[in-house]
This record gives sequence, C-alpha cells and structure tokens, in this order.
Amino acid sequence: MTQWSGPTLIAVFAGFGLAFVLVVPYVAVSYRKRGELGLLRAIAAPAFLVYCFALVTYTLLPLPDIDGAYCAAHESLRHPVWNPLQFLDDMKQFNTGLLDNPALRQVLFNVAFFVPWGLFVRRLFERSIGFAIVSGFFVSLAIETTQLTGVWFLMECPYRLFDTGDLLANTTGAAVGALLAPVLRRSGRLRPADEPRPVLARRRLLGMVLDLIAVTLLGVVLSMIALAVQYVTKGTLQNNTLIDEVLGRWVPTAVLLLLVPLAGNGATPGQRAVMLTVVRADGRPPSVLQSLVRFLIGSGGYFILVGLDSGWTSLWLLAHLVFMIFTRGHRGLTGLVCRLSVVDTRAAVREPVAPPG
Repeated sequence: MTQWSGPTLIAVFAGFGLAFVLVVPYVAVSYRKRGELGLLRAIAAPAFLVYCFALVTYTLLPLPDIDGAYCAAHESLRHPVWNPLQFLDDMKQFNTGLLDNPALRQVLFNVAFFVPWGLFVRRLFERSIGFAIVSGFFVSLAIETTQLTGVWFLMECPYRLFDTGDLLANTTGAAVGALLAPVLRRSGRLRPADEPRPVLARRRLLGMVLDLIAVTLLGVVLSMIALAVQYVTKGTLQNNTLIDEVLGRWVPTAVLLLLVPLAGNGATPGQRAVMLTVVRADGRPPSVLQSLVRFLIGSGGYFILVGLDSGWTSLWLLAHLVFMIFTRGHRGLTGLVCRLSVVDTRAAVREPVAPPG
C-alpha cells in the first residue's frame, strides 16, 4: 500500500460507511425540503462525505513514529512558513521544466484539492460564493493548525509544516470551485416541495433499499447492545446465533416493516422517507389483515427465506421486482394481492384514490 493509496482507501470506506448510516434521514430531509432527491444530490452527498474524510487522511496520514529523536531531526517543522509566496523561491531550486517542477505541482495539487469544497458548498448546500471561499479558508486554517500543533498536542512535536502558501492555495481552490459551481446547476423547472410527484419505479425501489438499510442498521445496534450487556454481566463475548438472528434480523424486521406501518399510515420507514404511502381504494390506510398479509408476502417473506437459507430467495426478489415495475401505479405484488395502491403522500391528502384495477 503506497502513501497515497492508504489514505484514499480509508477515506472511501469511511465516507461510504457514514453515508450508509445517514442515507435514510438524508433522503427523508431532501424529500421534505425539495420534494425529491435528484440524481445530482444522490451522487454529491456520499461524495462529499468521502471528500471530507480525504481532507483528514491526506493531511494527517501517514503518521510517522514520533519520539524525541524524530522531533530533534525535524526541528524545522516547529517554524511556520509565513510567506505565502515562498513556493516561487522553492521553484528556483529545481532545474526542471515548469510543469515538472515539484514545488509548482504541489501548489497546483493544493489548489485542486479544495476545488471540490467550493463546488459542494455552492451546489450541495446552496450557499453563496463568499461563504464557500471563507469556509474554505477556515477549513484550510484548521488543517494547517492541526499540523502545526502535532494534532492538537497529541504528538510530541509537529510532523507536517504549517505553510501559509498552502492556506493561500487551498482558499484559491475553494474560490475556483465556487465560481465553477453554476456549471452544475440543475436543468428544468424546480417544482414546489409540496407538489406531488409521480410514483415511479425508481422511487419505489429507493424506498425498498432504504427499508433494507434501516433494518440492517437497527439489527447492528441491537446486536451491539446485546454484546455489551453480555460483556458487562458475564465478562466475556460469545457468539450466539439465536441472538444474532432474533436481534439482528427478526426484531428489526417486525418493528420497522410491520409494527411501524400498523401504527402509522401503512407506510414503511423507507416509503415514508420518499413520501409514499399505501392506501385502500377509498383512500384509507390498510386494515390490520391487509398489513399482515402484505408483510408476509413482502419483506417478511423475504427475511423468512433468508433465514431458511432458501434457494427461492433470488426468485422471490426477481418476482417482486418485475411486479413492482409492470403493475399499474407500481404497486407491486403485495399491492396486487391485497388490493392496495402506493401513492404520493402529498397527493393522498388532496384527492381520492382510484380503485385498483
């Protein structure tokens, strides 16, 4: 693993890991604030998290073995470079072509490294050019200060150089990104957030994926709580398959995909996040019997097959995917069997639902 590949892998895995944890609330907030998620935002949000972790890993890693001998050999790192144009003198030390000059390439890298900051602040967070530039400056200042203080005095001495030239280059990069941001402006008319959107197959699929993520996360949390209780009471950690199955799969499935719809308007957490709900022909929420049948045919049946390690699981998924795509209103197999429709939450409160055909 090279010096660059290590920080890259850490940033990618940490960024997408955090995105996995935050995806359900992020989608829910986006739908309520803008009425939809949008392809650009769906890509930009996890990319921003990866980028933030990259800022940390590329500026702090790799960590050297810091001891008294290291600090004595790198005494110069205690003295910041206060001249932001010092790189011009540094360039003269290399007898190379302009584009091959290491000092210049380092400056250009620092500029390019903060271009995404300006883009994200302007397009993802919808802030002004001035805010993007100022925030880029302070983020860069925080990084340089962290390096100067040896990760805020956790290390015996600094192992990276505080350079005002880096501060200038990073801020310039943020400014460039902010100025380029209009290129990524969304096309088409931005509809009001409270205007109903059509129930599309991709929206239904997103709700299903969010349900799976929610069940997985709750299962992980419950399993970790069980392990913590086991360690406190018994002083040891032992793998318990029954607890893993019950707390890691069945309890989250029953709570999120059966009890939550029963206690609410019939929608699962994933459907709520994308502002979908399930109704009968007269617009009322599903009955208890309909909810139970829907659960057994749908998500409950899936997890039963997974628990039994059945070879029918893939066929089950394929069948539900086909019915979800090709049934009217994308109500899917469960909607067809239970005579239920999937509608936009905003439309459900405005007009009656046509009887399913």
